[in-house]
Amino acid sequence: MTNSTLSNEDRTRLIQGAFQARKKTYSPYSNFPVGAALLTTDGRIIEGANIENASYGGTICAERTAIVKAVSDGYRHFAGIAVTTKMPTRVSPCGICRQVLREFCSLDMPVLLVPGDYPQRNPVDDDGADKPGVITEGGVRETTLGALLPDSFGPENLPPRA
Repeated sequence: MTNSTLSNEDRTRLIQGAFQARKKTYSPYSNFPVGAALLTTDGRIIEGANIENASYGGTICAERTAIVKAVSDGYRHFAGIAVTTKMPTRVSPCGICRQVLREFCSLDMPVLLVPGDYPQRNPVDDDGADKPGVITEGGVRETTLGALLPDSFGPENLPPRA
């Protein structure tokens, strides 16, 4: 196991939430369903699924769906996120999702990258040793937002508002 700031219960809830969210995807063009679950600091799970559009640029990823739902409902503080697809390998949030998460999440926030065939019996680090994080129970790669978005740019990097 890793030095996670998440309890075992919260890890389980996040992983289950990501799988529940994946069931709600609208992905007829890519056939690549993605589910994300975001944990608020007060213990709520906010689910998000990818929602595609015939105009591909109009597609929104699961991670952004979750963060937009949460923020629009008044939540601005988060303790973790889990992401899953149907792939047996772990898939990381895209660059846009990482930047959107960076707006509202701390760089040390845990990010759980969950294989689609979770739990894996004998997880192997088949994603490459150069990727951030550690493989934990069931084949989950646990990392942080800061590891996924090094040298990031955030609200504190902007000039003060007038």
